[in-house]
Amino acid sequence: LAQALGSELEATVAANSADVHSNEAADRAARTCKNAGIGYLSYLDAPGIAARTYERFSAADNMTDKIAALNALSGKDCPERVKALEDFYGEWKHDPLVMNKWLGIQAGASLENNLANVRALMTDPVFDIKNPNKVYSLIGGFCASPNNFHAVDGSGYAFLADVVLQLDDLNGQVASRMVSAFTRWKKFEPARSAAMRAQLERIRAKDGLSENVFEIVSKSLDA
Repeated sequence: LAQALGSELEATVAANSADVHSNEAADRAARTCKNAGIGYLSYLDAPGIAARTYERFSAADNMTDKIAALNALSGKDCPERVKALEDFYGEWKHDPLVMNKWLGIQAGASLENNLANVRALMTDPVFDIKNPNKVYSLIGGFCASPNNFHAVDGSGYAFLADVVLQLDDLNGQVASRMVSAFTRWKKFEPARSAAMRAQLERIRAKDGLSENVFEIVSKSLDA
């Protein structure tokens, strides 16, 4: 879509970039159109796309536009992505709720081998595995990434199972919510389905598994 409609998307972004930040419906709609266009254009590898997106990120004077530009950069393997994430972190690391967005944007990115980045984020001071909202943002965000959670080598599934087993000793309710990402395992093609089932069986085999997780895992496997 971005390749076929590049000029139209650029025109949409330009036409809806007026410096108006009211909460009126028309202005909200204009911001939505602009940021949707920026998101589509970010998929292009054309020269200057990442630089222009970073410029929009830096110039944004409201969180809606800043998050949209950061999200557009999150899936691009480029220096602008790294700089934007560092800038955002430096400005907002004091705000736990905003940092949840920062974690979630990175976790759900379609970057190749993004699992390594997610593992690194688990060691960042802004993440706390004992905080449910941090877990939902980072681990839940990763589970929403089709490219990496559903990697054909099963690495995403093994990672989630590791986290579920760790969470089970801390908070069974949070662990049960995370393990729910496996419950549609029968809907996938054979290789992924088998890999997900293997992780469910591994989780169920844990000694002292919490009742919450055991119930969800068992129902899923025995259905």
